[in-house]
Amino acid sequence: MKFIVIIICKLLVAAGRIFRKGTSLPGAVALKLRPGILSELRLPECVVAVSGSNGKTSTVEMIAYVLSMSGSRVIYNKEGSNQIEGVATLLLKNSDMFGRVKADAAILESDERYARHTFKYIKPTHFVVTNLYRDQLTRNAHPFWIYNIVKDAVDLVPDADLILNCDDPIITMYGQGRDNLHWFGMDKNAYSSPHTDCVYNDCFYCPRCKSRLTYSYFHYDHLGDYKCGHCGYGRPVPDYVVDRLDLENSVMAVNGYDIDLAFASRYNVYNICAAFSVCAVLGCDELMISDILSDYVMKNGRIVRFRAGDNEGLLITSKHENSTSYNRSLEYVASVREPCILAVIVDQISRKYYTSETSWLWDVSFELLAGSNVRKVLLCGRYAYDLAVRFSVGDFGDIEICTVPDLDEMARQLAEAGDLKIYAVTCFSDKDKLYDRVEVESATAK
Repeated sequence: MKFIVIIICKLLVAAGRIFRKGTSLPGAVALKLRPGILSELRLPECVVAVSGSNGKTSTVEMIAYVLSMSGSRVIYNKEGSNQIEGVATLLLKNSDMFGRVKADAAILESDERYARHTFKYIKPTHFVVTNLYRDQLTRNAHPFWIYNIVKDAVDLVPDADLILNCDDPIITMYGQGRDNLHWFGMDKNAYSSPHTDCVYNDCFYCPRCKSRLTYSYFHYDHLGDYKCGHCGYGRPVPDYVVDRLDLENSVMAVNGYDIDLAFASRYNVYNICAAFSVCAVLGCDELMISDILSDYVMKNGRIVRFRAGDNEGLLITSKHENSTSYNRSLEYVASVREPCILAVIVDQISRKYYTSETSWLWDVSFELLAGSNVRKVLLCGRYAYDLAVRFSVGDFGDIEICTVPDLDEMARQLAEAGDLKIYAVTCFSDKDKLYDRVEVESATAK
């Protein structure tokens, strides 16, 4: 029966390639036919699972690239299909007929809500948690609710090496009582601040004793250097640390090893540090890792260059219902040195489920644009007027704010932007609506 299920999965994968669909369906069918099939597979010696609110896809891709360049045969869920059905598709399509996965390493992006289901059948050798933010509140509620769900996954893999972001006081809790533990983080730098740049702080109080946390600095949101004066809970000393960061010159360093940045954002810096940490824990030479990651161009479409008329543009794919993702994209646009125009597109909230809930727009710090070289902002798509209400309460100085619900009209205005460089911020669910109206040139990194 296992043999037959594997064949069916492979046939469905082949059909999916023809119709450009099917990253989850083959695995879903296989699990329906044989629910325990994942536990019957012979996995590689190295199985790395990556979870968290943000950065999973990029971190997984970089880990896979470094390991591949070092000579390992690596498989990973390139399409980002990260629930148990997508993981099943990945493993079964890369198995032989006896269920032996043909790879030296499997790098699994794992949805934070579904890791606890996947880990019942697959025990990763290494488990990475990047961060926990306010994300997709319609389905994910509050970060501490997700914390408890991920905790179930952590408890299922007591023998796995945990690789955790020590700057996030929420996920630092996963390291309590664990010996097989590795921390990554970022030292204080020129971009750190005594105050968070977010309109809220989801970890204002100690996760252990509920007393108020004291921060000596923030990087952004609730990430930074924290301490509880009551119980002593605080930021651990990182094993892998960003000890140099110069976004103006697009360079960072981890443990003293310089890495050139193809896309200079603090968001990207954390992803790179996480990937560096995993590869180092797996035994890769740190100098080799830094050389491979320098100027690495991501293939996942997070950043895409395009043209509208004669004007060059850059799409920064953000995540609807995730203010941290938007804030980091806005931070990047606000840092550019040339006069520019920005299109913010919210036409469909999610591609996975229906919702018209837009309260998350009030968590986004659009005011980061104030005082920047942004000359004009276009608020676009079906929810343009929801965006307009949010912008109406902010102080944006001399920036011209225009409400443009019609996407064809948006494209026309972008094409007629004159000497202004174009930036666009939108989600995976809406990016094709921009692609249909501009000339896509190339992907870069995030």
